[in-house]
Amino acid sequence: MPQSGLDLEDIRRARADLADAIITTPVLELAGPGVEDAFGPATRPVLKLELFQRTGSFKPRGALLNVLALSPGERARGICAVSGGNHAIATAYAARRLGTHARIVMLATANPFRAAQCRAWGADVEFAPTIHDAFARADELSQVEGRTLIHPFEGLRTALGSATLGLEFMEQVPDLDAVVVPVGGGGLAAGVSVAVKRVNPDCRVYGVEPEGADTMHRSLAAGRPVGIDRVTTIADSLGAPYAMPVSFELCRAHLDELVLVTDAALVASMRFLLEHGKLAVEPAGAASTAALRGPLKERLAGLKVGLIVCGSNIDAASFARLIA
Repeated sequence: MPQSGLDLEDIRRARADLADAIITTPVLELAGPGVEDAFGPATRPVLKLELFQRTGSFKPRGALLNVLALSPGERARGICAVSGGNHAIATAYAARRLGTHARIVMLATANPFRAAQCRAWGADVEFAPTIHDAFARADELSQVEGRTLIHPFEGLRTALGSATLGLEFMEQVPDLDAVVVPVGGGGLAAGVSVAVKRVNPDCRVYGVEPEGADTMHRSLAAGRPVGIDRVTTIADSLGAPYAMPVSFELCRAHLDELVLVTDAALVASMRFLLEHGKLAVEPAGAASTAALRGPLKERLAGLKVGLIVCGSNIDAASFARLIA
């Protein structure tokens, strides 16, 4: 599979491989006076509701493809993952679905709701004080127990999983002028941007990062993957401490632009989606909406814009506290 780009045939095959394990998530075009006030009267925002995917986010697409690629012996030895939440739950689901066992290393600050979801899918969960400790523990699990690490955002199969989402969206709404996609480590944006450009090269693709986790911004400015000293955002699902080569190169090649949003904008957009879309989303799930309400509002005025609502693994108390 060439790193320079995943072709449409690759993406279609991946979608067929995933057919029984994921659902085709719906789309929703927002409308009404409040929507016109937020985006402008002629702008048509269309939500891709990936929060309704199995496990509550887009993450199973990549996790399943990675586990499907393992040999019988590798599956027998099990898998492991490092994640604050969505990837952890997706990996646990993939393990249950494909007949292997997952051990998940989560940060000590992880939401208890997400840890409980991992255990519900049959995974063992342990905690580490920092992200660096978590990856060190995953390396230990790989060496001692022979488990395969399923990375949260890096690798061609991970990007290919996300590309199935992009292709699905373009088939559902073929006349999109632009697509806005959240960026954490870059795995989602890498795959979605490739698929969008393969289907319609004229459709613009914008990435959006929180100001407190601008890893991809810094990487693109440096011309290579770099890390940040500290993640400071409520959008923990977008809090990647560093970029990696495959996702970085795909984002660099296929994203038209990257914009930043504040945590305040994320919270305001969570509230907006509840009021106007009847959707309760985690902060990362509101990132695309925040971008179109903020830095992209004037630039995309009057266009039909796809907004990827990437997930909603948040407990009721945390959601209420954030939007209060």
